[in-house]
Amino acid sequence: MSGEKVKVAIVGSTGYGGVELIRFLLGHPLVEITSVISSSSSGVPISEGFPHLTEIIVQNLDGVDPELIAEKADVVFTATPSGVSGKLVPELLNAGLKVIDLSGDFRIKDGQIYENWYKHEAPQADLLAQAVYGLAEITGEQVQGAELISNPGCYPTATLLGLIPAVEAGWIDPASIIIDAKSGVSGAGRGTSLMTHYAEINENLKVYKMNRHQHIPEIEQVLSEAAGENVTVTFTTHLTPMTRGIMSTMYATLKGNYTEADLIGLYRKRYEGRPFVRIREAGSWPATKEVFGSNYCDIGFAVDERTGRVTIISVIDNIVKGAAGQAIQNLNLAMGWEEDCGLKLSPVYP
Repeated sequence: MSGEKVKVAIVGSTGYGGVELIRFLLGHPLVEITSVISSSSSGVPISEGFPHLTEIIVQNLDGVDPELIAEKADVVFTATPSGVSGKLVPELLNAGLKVIDLSGDFRIKDGQIYENWYKHEAPQADLLAQAVYGLAEITGEQVQGAELISNPGCYPTATLLGLIPAVEAGWIDPASIIIDAKSGVSGAGRGTSLMTHYAEINENLKVYKMNRHQHIPEIEQVLSEAAGENVTVTFTTHLTPMTRGIMSTMYATLKGNYTEADLIGLYRKRYEGRPFVRIREAGSWPATKEVFGSNYCDIGFAVDERTGRVTIISVIDNIVKGAAGQAIQNLNLAMGWEEDCGLKLSPVYP
C-alpha cells in the first residue's frame, strides 16, 4: 500500500460486533475506516443509534452497495446475521474486495450440514472451499494472503483454543469431551426478545438450544481435523446475567498419567509466540472479568487423579476475541502485519 493506510468498510455497523470493530479500528495505526454500512439505517448518522460515537464517527451510514463499497475500501468486514453474508460476499469478492466474514455462513465446509443446522440455503460450494477458517492461533498461516476469511464463532473460539492442543497431542479421549459453555447477553445481539428481556434474564441462568446450537458442527469439524478422526461432542450453552464474556468449561478423560504441569507445558509450547492466549499457573483458573474488553483468551486446568479426567477452563470476551478482535487479528495476519497491531489493549478491570 506504499505507506498508505488500508481502507476498510464495515457492513453491519449497527450491531454489537460492528460497533466493537469501530472501537478497535479507530486505534489501528495501519487502517482507516472509510465506510460504515447498515441496510436498515442508511443515510443517518451512526450516533443516532450509538450516541457514544458522537463526533467520533461523523459520516452517515452507507447502504449495502458492493460497487460503492469497492470505491471506498480495500477490505470489508461483514458483521451480518447468518444467511445474509452468503448472498452478499460473492458480490463483494467480485468487486475486488478482501472479505472478513463474522457471520456463520462460511465456517462449515459441507453445505448440507450448514443447511441442517442454520436453516438457510448454503453459500456456493466453491466459496465454502475458498474460505479460510480464521482461528488465528491455529490457522494463522493459512490466513496470510487470504481473500475470504471466515471468522470463528464466539463459543467455538473459547472451546477450540481450550481443547485443540490436548486433542492434537492425543492426551485426551475425543469421544469423552463434554462442553459446558456460558455467555453474556450481548452474544444474542442487540435485537430485543423475551429471552433477553431484563426481567427474564436478571438474577437468572438459562440453558438454551439444547443439542441444537449452530456452533456444534463448527466445533466438531475443527476437532475432527485436529484429532484425525470423526469427533462428536456434548455441548450445552447457558445464558448468564452479564453483558460480556464466555466461559467454556470442558471435561475429558485423560489417555495417560498427565499432570496439570504437563498440560501447562504442552499448551505454552503450542501457543508460544501467540500474544493473545495466556496459560494459567497450576491452581489458578480464569474468570470472564479478567479478559473483559480485550482480545485475550485465558486457559486453566484441573486434573482429577481420582477419576482420570481433566477440566479445562477457557474464557474470552465474546464481542472481542469471539468476534471483532479476532477479525482484526485475522486482518493483521492476512496483510502481513504484526498479529497484535491495533489490539494492544489490556482488559477493563474491574
